Parts: sequence; structure tokens; C-alpha cells
Amino acid sequence: PSNTNHIAYINIQSQGNTEDFGDLTSANKVWTSAFGSSTRAIWPGGALYNGTSPVDIIDFVTIATTSNATDFGDLSAAKTNVGSHSSQTRGVIAGGYLTSPGSNINVIEFVTIATTGNVSDFGDITVARRGIAGMGSPTRGVYAGGVGSPTIINTIDFVTIATTGNATDFGDMTQASRHDCGGCSSGTRGIIAGGRAPGNINTIQFLTIASAGNASDFGDLTETMAVPSSLSNSIRGVFSGSYTPAMINTMSFITIATTGNSSDFGDNTDANYAMGGTSDSHGGLS
Repeated sequence: PSNTNHIAYINIQSQGNTEDFGDLTSANKVWTSAFGSSTRAIWPGGALYNGTSPVDIIDFVTIATTSNATDFGDLSAAKTNVGSHSSQTRGVIAGGYLTSPGSNINVIEFVTIATTGNVSDFGDITVARRGIAGMGSPTRGVYAGGVGSPTIINTIDFVTIATTGNATDFGDMTQASRHDCGGCSSGTRGIIAGGRAPGNINTIQFLTIASAGNASDFGDLTETMAVPSSLSNSIRGVFSGSYTPAMINTMSFITIATTGNSSDFGDNTDANYAMGGTSDSHGGLS
């Protein structure tokens, strides 16, 4: 394994391979997540592929142009495996793992996307954990699954993005335990794809964001995927990369409003995993 700082892009409404966008500020951005507005993409934290040397750096790019990332600000601590979601104005970052002292955390933080600067405190999620799938609508951020201390959990939490405060229980995933899933959404439906339970799995689940309740079965991915990068627009969800246990470069997609198995989308430039995926038209913006 090696670390890469590559940024790649696709056009979600079509199918095909990724193209080069630029580079992140550091290669210590594996095990990151991503969120964004209609103009900016943002990546908080991360570490090397083996989870060491975490960073507190937040990177951003302007989505409409191709270029290297720029420093946005800092997290409250160097951490990895966070879950994140955003509205057009605010990005919310939940949970994660601190390699020093070696603990999962329950902290929620936020940034204002149109500016640059360090995070502010938002509140706490219901269970301290890492490996969380983030998704949501313009009003709600939803955070599913993860590894607790030390158990794998199926908890789903939600917050109201425009306010601050602690997360509230939303429901449970279909399996008793799952972590390192991919999460994406339209404005009405959240998708939880792949992950580990504890072995790698290919199942896809969905939930209705505006209501609270347990997730339901959606279908299957084209192959088992742990730590896939996930992104969406209001119609399609796309899942890229993973290890099965070899690292892969395949991408697949679903139509969010329906149920069914994923279909082949194309290939990523690199065979990799634990990337952060976002778009200029995801569920938090619709």
C-alpha cells in the first residue's frame, strides 16, 4: 500500500472513467471524508493508509475548476475516520478517531463553507465511534454505523444542520453491526453502501431522511466494498474504490429513488480506498 494525494472527478449524470483534478495539500489524507456546497469541495482530517500520522488540516477546492487544494483551516484535533455532511452553507463533521491517545470520539464540529477558518463546536453524537457514513438533506445531517469502544454498532444519529446541539437517535441499520460504509443521499433518501460487518459486505440500505426509523434493504453492490468513496447528485449515487481485500478502481452507481443492485459506472484512475467523495449537487443542496 501507498499514500496518494490525488483528486479525481467524474460527471455523475454520465458514465465513464475519472479524470485528474489536482492534488490535496498532503498525502496524509487517507481515511478522510468530504462535503461541500455547489461551489466548493472540502476534506477534513485524515491519516496515512495504516492510520498513523493523522492531520488536523482541512483542504478545499473550487469544484468548477481543476487545481490543487488549498488549506481551509484546522479541526480541533488531528483525527481520521470522521463522518460528514453539509448544506449549502454549513459542513458538519461527526465522530472519528484520535490516534493519540487512541480513542474514538463523539465530538461534532462545523465550518461555514463559503469562508475559511477553523472548526467550531456543534455538540456530540450519541455514541463515540469512527468509520461513520454521512448523508442528509439541506436541513438534516444523518450519521450511520461505526466502530465504538470497542464494539461495531448499527446506530443512526441525526442533527439539524442550521442549529447546534447534540445528535438524536434516528434508528438502526438492517444489520446488527456495520462500519466503514459509503454514505450519500438525495434530498429525501439516504444511502448506506458496503462496509464491514465485520467482514466486507456488498449490501446497500436506504432510509427516509425526513422521518426517523430503521434502514431498509435497497439491493447489492457489484462487489463487496469496505471504505468506498461515495458521492451523489439528486438522482444517482456513485461508489468508488475499496479493497476486497485487494484495492480496486471500479465504480458503480444506483438510482437513489428506486431500489435494486448497482451497475458499472467506470474506473477510477487509481486503485485505492478510504477516499472522501462529494459533489456540487448532493442531497444537502437539493
